[in-house]
Amino acid sequence: MPHHPVIHHPTPTGPTPTPPAVPMPLRPAIPPTADIRLVTLPDGTRTLAYTHPTPTEPAPNPAPTAGIPGWAKTTALLAPTVGGGIGAAGIGISYAAPGVLAMAEALWALVALLAAGAALPLLARTGRPRGRTGTTTTHITQHVTATGLFGRATGTIHHR
Repeated sequence: MPHHPVIHHPTPTGPTPTPPAVPMPLRPAIPPTADIRLVTLPDGTRTLAYTHPTPTEPAPNPAPTAGIPGWAKTTALLAPTVGGGIGAAGIGISYAAPGVLAMAEALWALVALLAAGAALPLLARTGRPRGRTGTTTTHITQHVTATGLFGRATGTIHHR
């Protein structure tokens, strides 16, 4: 047997506490609504146990519950539809992505073609020599005058 040392505590020297004048009511450890009975187990042991109400006893009426609101039902029904639509859109975008990239490259090629077409006349004009080939050029000067808004126009042409 193990040896247990004895611990000596000093005794209080003050006055001993007195119990309250009015005893406090004791609360039962088990609520009165609990269905606890003395039952016999299959091996013959008798014990206290929680039991279900017997059919002869009326079951307590639960509080009436409110129905599920209509907005909650609608939201619950629409959630898979919205999720499926988002998923389908993602699949469609993934299938369309190569085509969109090809169209972007084609549009850039069209922009480059238009830029080259606009620059071609400017390049052709600057590459041609002016008046150095030995041919003479003709300069025509025209002066047109008219009087009034609907007046007849007259003019002269000068060749040089």
